[in-house]
Amino acid sequence: MLKLFIALSLMIPVYSFAADEADHVMMKPDQMKWVDAPPSLPKGAKMAIMYGDPAVAAPFGMRIKMPAKYMIPPHFHPQDENVTVISGKFWMGTGDDAKAKMMKLPPGSFARMNAGTHHFARGEGAVVQINSMGPWGITYINPADDPRKPKDLTQR
Repeated sequence: MLKLFIALSLMIPVYSFAADEADHVMMKPDQMKWVDAPPSLPKGAKMAIMYGDPAVAAPFGMRIKMPAKYMIPPHFHPQDENVTVISGKFWMGTGDDAKAKMMKLPPGSFARMNAGTHHFARGEGAVVQINSMGPWGITYINPADDPRKPKDLTQR
């Protein structure tokens, strides 16, 4: 009986390690799969999922690659958002006015926005990583800024 107990005890850590290993991610830059960012973001950005699924209620990480003169108008998210600047030029500001003062965040910088915090961002060839809990969502302060909303073609 003692031998059986010892054998089973030795297997538990191995099983635990194997279960955790399935969640590990190691990825080189050339392994990242860049696709068009979702329609909830202004056109022109690319996105790569690092881990998890932004549509599921679980942790996730994604990178956003922004072209020159890229602007995300004032908005907020339903979950806390942690932003790390990987490369390029990137600015963030808080509030409802995108013309307000923004803080320049060079590569290596970090920003945390609590759920519901109104903020906006600008990128010039920037890549940022967002770590958050899903499901990820974005609500624009001014509904006219939402790229998912059809534009009124009668206003010319």
